[in-house]
Amino acid sequence: MDYGTGEEVTETSAGHAIVATLEAHGVDTVFAVPGESYLEVLDGLHDSSISTVVCRHEGGAAYAAEATGKLGTVPGIAMVTRGPGAANAMIGIHTAHQDATPMVLFVGLVPVDDRGRESFQEFDLTAWFGSTAKAVLTLEDPQQASALVDRALSIAASGRPG
Repeated sequence: MDYGTGEEVTETSAGHAIVATLEAHGVDTVFAVPGESYLEVLDGLHDSSISTVVCRHEGGAAYAAEATGKLGTVPGIAMVTRGPGAANAMIGIHTAHQDATPMVLFVGLVPVDDRGRESFQEFDLTAWFGSTAKAVLTLEDPQQASALVDRALSIAASGRPG
């Protein structure tokens, strides 16, 4: 699919746009603990050439992504669900920061309309990850999915990686 056509991007196609952008950057593997908060991305991964390694714990997924980023030519990618999933992945983010390893953690969030209302497993990612991650980017508009992934991968690999 071509996501640069200016056509409207829906929530479902945003998941595919995220995956297509990862593919365009040469990502061939992601480490994930699947969850309902990012089903559209998982659907996109199912239809892609990217290998999805399903992990039993978010910390394991984050460590695997960190190792892949350290040993490979593109940032390592981990995907987890909100709340406890993101909290469990924090140790991998800390390791990537300490070791200057290019890595991107995708966290499925509550729907935009439910944010800021103490929705189930919602918490402030910027407050949680801000002191350890190079950047915390939040997708607010599905139209910006590809641009946000481009930016995240660029930030992870530029300057002092992380």
